[in-house]
Amino acid sequence: MPLTPPDPWPAPLASRPVTAEIAMPGSKSATNRALILAALADGPSRITGALDARDTALMIDALIALGSAITTEPGRVAGTIDCRIDPAESAAGPDIRIDVGLAGTVMRFVPPMAALFRATVTFDGDQRARERPLGPMLDAMRDLGIEVVDADGNLPATIDGTGQVTGGDIQIDASASSQFVSGLLLSGARFDRGLHLTHIGPHLPSQPHIAMTIAMLAEHGVAVHRSGSIEHPTWHIEPGAIAAVDRIIEPDLSNAAPFLVAGLLTGGRVRIPDWPAYTTQAGDRLRDLLTEMGARIEQDAGGLTLDGTNEVSGLTADLHDVGELAPVIAAAAALATSPSHLTGIGHLRGHETDRLAALAEMFAALGGHVECGDDDLRITPRPLHGATVSSYGDHRMATAAAVLGLRTPDVWIRDIATTRKTLSDFPGMWHHMLEQRA
Repeated sequence: MPLTPPDPWPAPLASRPVTAEIAMPGSKSATNRALILAALADGPSRITGALDARDTALMIDALIALGSAITTEPGRVAGTIDCRIDPAESAAGPDIRIDVGLAGTVMRFVPPMAALFRATVTFDGDQRARERPLGPMLDAMRDLGIEVVDADGNLPATIDGTGQVTGGDIQIDASASSQFVSGLLLSGARFDRGLHLTHIGPHLPSQPHIAMTIAMLAEHGVAVHRSGSIEHPTWHIEPGAIAAVDRIIEPDLSNAAPFLVAGLLTGGRVRIPDWPAYTTQAGDRLRDLLTEMGARIEQDAGGLTLDGTNEVSGLTADLHDVGELAPVIAAAAALATSPSHLTGIGHLRGHETDRLAALAEMFAALGGHVECGDDDLRITPRPLHGATVSSYGDHRMATAAAVLGLRTPDVWIRDIATTRKTLSDFPGMWHHMLEQRA
């Protein structure tokens, strides 16, 4: 078990170029989609290399509460588990309570599935979870004939499941989160009439995550057909079985971001084994973003290697589809030699914290400068100084602060343990990275 880190946690300085190989645990996004699909499938299955972290533990607990039998054992890579999932034939009981924690995938993927069981299922979570966007998805579920009681579009929410969902044609504004779309698609094949889901909002963020959902459904024998315009697509799923599939989970590429940036900022070399040649993960965009900031990146059959060049340039980038990378990219930009402009990230205000406001506050505390707009950040590099900063209960903010601490003395981070949301031992991995020698 990882040691409990001190609070606040002293972010270590990099005294030399980082030279390290970091084996990343499995993708959180893929793990929680795989768990949902396995629990809905027509037979038992195994998931190898699943992420072992708070978000995935909450998903496993939710599926067990709904009646699935799930057993786990330690995986080959630290921070992973191998799972066997036997789908539920009926709910574990008539009244079920599910803790979503702060996991968007649990609060948005499980409710449509819960309606397929004869049970009253109540969802609640951390205080911030009660503030995260959920209303458009709950309204779409009502349009499918599901009885929902909620707190003005937020948690706590109760699903009165009848054992079946009629399905059919519905519309949704998924501007606040692509997880609204993924959550409905994952269960759509189990609806009596399937699902024909149209996005009607002004924009659709994080589309690689929808692509991941569709690709994984296809591997389970569920075809998703898309029609309509680019701005307002419709996804069509016909009713049918979800085939049981044994799968191996890819490394989490977004979680690799702070480690790769460490190589960039220190002029070092960082290798991530098993980086996939093809993936729908949003984190794959790091190859382009960090190259633009001055890194040299090579990919081979064994993984990906980043070499820092001691030249860290600012960048102008639209991060609309890869907003989860924005905090760490912003941290790198604050230590660059020229200004940066990050756009398309207004939806990050509805994540674990208001990430735009949090980044502006964190940078100001350290002497940095950022202009925070409705949908963008303008970052002007300045010399930084030490300070104690908050993680805002947000794993991405915590790792961004650790990146700033690589080149800024006396950075202390409150609640670094929040990184357990997606990495079981980020502080241990960070120290191990800095201790490795060429």
